[in-house]
Amino acid sequence: MDFISTSPAEMDVEHQEHRKVLAQLKNDQGETLGHPLDIPVDISFRDLQTICNLLLEQQDEPLPYSFFVNGTEIQKNLSDAIDFSVTNTEKCLEIVYQPQAVFRVRAVTRCSSTIEGHAEAIIAAQFSPDGRYLASGSGDTTVRFWDVTTETPQYTCKGHKNWILAIAWSPDGRKLASGCKDGRVCIWDPSNGKQLGKTLSGHQQWITWLCWEPLHSNGHCRLLASSSKDATIRIWDTSMQQVLRILSGHTQSVTCLRWGGVGLLYSCSQDRTLKIWRASDGILVRTLTGHGHWINSMALNTDYVMRTGAFDPRDADVVHSLDTDSAEDLQKKAVKRYDDFRRSVVAERLVSGSDDFTMFLWNIETDKKPLARLTGHQGTINQVCFSPNGYLIASGSFDHSVKLWNGFTGKFITSFRGHVQRVYQIAWSADSRLLVSGSQDSTLKLWEVSTKKLTVDLPGHADDVYAVDWSPDGQRVVSGGKDKVLKIWRK
Repeated sequence: MDFISTSPAEMDVEHQEHRKVLAQLKNDQGETLGHPLDIPVDISFRDLQTICNLLLEQQDEPLPYSFFVNGTEIQKNLSDAIDFSVTNTEKCLEIVYQPQAVFRVRAVTRCSSTIEGHAEAIIAAQFSPDGRYLASGSGDTTVRFWDVTTETPQYTCKGHKNWILAIAWSPDGRKLASGCKDGRVCIWDPSNGKQLGKTLSGHQQWITWLCWEPLHSNGHCRLLASSSKDATIRIWDTSMQQVLRILSGHTQSVTCLRWGGVGLLYSCSQDRTLKIWRASDGILVRTLTGHGHWINSMALNTDYVMRTGAFDPRDADVVHSLDTDSAEDLQKKAVKRYDDFRRSVVAERLVSGSDDFTMFLWNIETDKKPLARLTGHQGTINQVCFSPNGYLIASGSFDHSVKLWNGFTGKFITSFRGHVQRVYQIAWSADSRLLVSGSQDSTLKLWEVSTKKLTVDLPGHADDVYAVDWSPDGQRVVSGGKDKVLKIWRK
């Protein structure tokens, strides 16, 4: 008689396919959804989505969700994300669910245009909140606007007399502010390239950062905050072309500014402190300490929804039709988007990155002490950035790596390695699924969050890449740097 032998590995696979586990669904903030469920270990990703929507009573209008076990995303079946050698399936298994964007941004894979025009290094490049315009600032003292459709030069704006170090779009997309090494700020009209009003002067040293009051707070986008190496912050009324308030308190250069959604202004400095100011009257609310060296970068989990304001990136046609809306209509749309976002993330959080190789995660509305200290980088942290949905934090460092962290707890998720020189800039896609980084090694690299892998290598620049931005509609990535050219990257 012949016997068919079965190897132990095959028996184990067969056993796992019929095994069940006790699982508990939780959100990123640790809140449980329903009671523990007895589910097959090979339950599909789609079945988990159905269960999640049923428990959330969203079966009439189901939303897409991602699911994670110990930081590993479930791609097809639950069993694919479980390491049975280390996971005790006799205990209740925690499955973390995250809402996905209802649209999907496609990975950029090629350079569609290399645009010359600047005569010096490009320091900053940004798409407008509605994705209709693209602006850049350079060491050649000019701001340039570029036609996004034809990917050609449009306007050259001359008003500065020194290197332009910072640019910022107003959240209604109708004005651009630029700041230079002379400490001067200019406001530009992107529709014709002309300067609006007079040059704003008062800072004694160069401008380090610019940010506008959020659209949901003021539909007319009048107020602009600027920070400088002179250790002060100025709040300007851009319509009256005058300074309203001067915020003094830092003892060294202010390196980064953020205008929050609850009427607070956040600043960080080379004096190793973060300060929180009340924007309405300039009163210092509190000072946060903990970093051991210069603080280089800050990010809010509400940054993206405030950057895009009334312009929902899910529908580019709607985005472009909003150009004729009144300030009041734009503000109403921005209020709704901001309120909807706040319901999903609860509190406004801030992350700071420093020369001391560490990051701090702060619940800035209520706490004086950080929620978490994020360690792991082996070099200066040049930029930190929350994903558009507020669930993840990305950090770019001089240690040549990009790291990914949980946006609620600060827990380390993964390292993206591939650059061979310093990482200067990072930018998220609008759906929070992709991340692009620019480096001193003259390349951009595209990373996929779900697989934690390099998706596309984007060479082409001849020197350091200083500026990277992803358009809010997800269609394009722009990069610029030491080689004086802008590159547009598309699918």
